[in-house]
Amino acid sequence: MSLALKARQRARRKGGSRERLFGCDLREHLQRSGQDVPQVLRSCTEFVEQHGVVDGIYRLSGVSSNIQRLRQEFEAQRSPDLSRDVYLQDVHCVSSLCKAYCRELPNPLLTYQLYDKFADAVAVQMEEARLVKIKEVLKELPVPHYRTLEFLMRHLLRMAGHSGRTNMHARNLAIVWAPNLLR
Repeated sequence: MSLALKARQRARRKGGSRERLFGCDLREHLQRSGQDVPQVLRSCTEFVEQHGVVDGIYRLSGVSSNIQRLRQEFEAQRSPDLSRDVYLQDVHCVSSLCKAYCRELPNPLLTYQLYDKFADAVAVQMEEARLVKIKEVLKELPVPHYRTLEFLMRHLLRMAGHSGRTNMHARNLAIVWAPNLLR
């Protein structure tokens, strides 16, 4: 067994090891971190709002190696310096990581438990009745999921306001984000 592995195991037994960020249960992660919204989402969305008002934000993917590097930095530091040139030159890697975080949640933001209810709600033909039904289902979300979804939706609303420059209207944002939120 390597020395590094032994050290990690000792640290884990002592409670000093950091838990994984990607692929972790949202509720557990937020309880451990003491945050109301995951820092990775907060950092990435703030960066996108400042530097990502560009064509195809959230539709175009970043360079894979940059996404992996950023992911590793978040795993190690929790809040890396996004103002580095590599991320300023490839803003799509930051938006890609934001989607990846949501996609890798073991229980999606719009939970497995509510999938059928969401599907039934969006199938309602009359728009007003559909919105009422969706709001009812949203109220059933666990609090951490609801808060995180609310935070993300506010961000996407702000990004939709830049659709003239990004070509990402609300409908386009919904198309690229839906598979990351509801599975």
